[in-house]
Amino acid sequence: MKPGAPLFCLALMFLALGCAGFFSETAALLWLLTGLALLPLLAADALVLLCLSRPLTLKREMPQSLAQGERARVRLVLSAGGRGYLAKKVLLWDMHPLAMRSAAFPAALDGALLRRGGLVFEYEVIPEERGNWAFTHAEALLASPLRLWRRKVILAAASRGKTYPDFKKIQAAAGRELRVLLERTGLKPLRRRGQGLEFESLGNFKEGDSIRAIDWRATSRSVSQGNRRRVIVREYREEQDQQVLLLLDSGYRLHRLERSGAALRLQFDSALEAALLLAWVSLKHGDSVAALSFGAERRWVAPVKGASAFRALMNGLYDLHSAPVPSSPFRGLEDALARLRRRTFIILISAFNEEDGPSLSPLMRAAGRRHLLLAVSMLEHEMEALASSGPGGQGARKREAALEAAAAFACRARRRELFLRWEKAGLLTLEASQEALAGALLDRYLKVKLAGRL
Repeated sequence: MKPGAPLFCLALMFLALGCAGFFSETAALLWLLTGLALLPLLAADALVLLCLSRPLTLKREMPQSLAQGERARVRLVLSAGGRGYLAKKVLLWDMHPLAMRSAAFPAALDGALLRRGGLVFEYEVIPEERGNWAFTHAEALLASPLRLWRRKVILAAASRGKTYPDFKKIQAAAGRELRVLLERTGLKPLRRRGQGLEFESLGNFKEGDSIRAIDWRATSRSVSQGNRRRVIVREYREEQDQQVLLLLDSGYRLHRLERSGAALRLQFDSALEAALLLAWVSLKHGDSVAALSFGAERRWVAPVKGASAFRALMNGLYDLHSAPVPSSPFRGLEDALARLRRRTFIILISAFNEEDGPSLSPLMRAAGRRHLLLAVSMLEHEMEALASSGPGGQGARKREAALEAAAAFACRARRRELFLRWEKAGLLTLEASQEALAGALLDRYLKVKLAGRL
């Protein structure tokens, strides 16, 4: 309990009266009588607030699963029990987690509504970070009858849940061209006559079909009008039941803030969202998807497949975060190879440099003999801008800018030389910025599927 604003005003007036008492006996007597009158008044006002106030109870209603950055509605039901004093106005704060944002508090609630049986207060909260969250309590600030005192009351109301990446926004951010690509290839079965890996059905020969696709046995049994035989071909579609592994670097390499639109985001968050989008498309194609992280946390999500498998992937990755700790793509790939029992499309997402060549190249070439490996390097915007721009400024500043641009250009050249060596060894490589990563990953996956490389 602490004093209210009216008590501070009274204290200032009482102090001023006491100062006047130094110069006047009448003022001194008045100061003394005022003090004697105020003491029981202050005590009585405090006792009513402490001992005679009606107890408050709070109940919170909200979804247990939230989407990152998406507004969620919270419903608070506040009621007063028993009989006694109840303040005319109640200031309420719902102590939401730091990972959420709300502008609704403090909320001034009418005490008259509480006297009639309770009130309902609704507000919106925006979860800004992925992961688990928990509400522990709310706080109410009550005023005494004369508003001389204020008392803070803790209202226990626990709520727990999870915040997932907003997958609708992830799809929308991929762009219009990517959505068209998904409609054409990601959500419909792909048919390729005589060139697929999995037989689907028999059909009539059409212009453009390969002769090797003709099923001569079925053709010999077929008879059309006029006793002329129909030529029957085998129709194929993409091979299903393939396996994709998403290998994510959660260490310092992707723990960098880059501008994405109007906001700053960690590269790892963009990499995770791109990986989830790719996982969704892969599951739509009938493939099984697994995920493994290395660096800040080693997390393994076993291969899943089917319409409900994407939820299992979300539950396994929604609270995965990066940290400024050492990470080794070599260790991550070594761990992945030890877990795989069949040919897999391994997508390794990190930020590579020329120093990775001596240690990582032999392991990647060995992995490429059994698996299909795609090395994805996320580009650093500042370094790419330096490597692409010329020196600016004058005098010493111009020389300094020239040295920075030369260093960035050399670093980029050595990285591209490393990627060229990997491509000559039969590995796949991809360089993409934070904004273009999702579209580039999905485009490469679909090209691999269409080419039958899995």
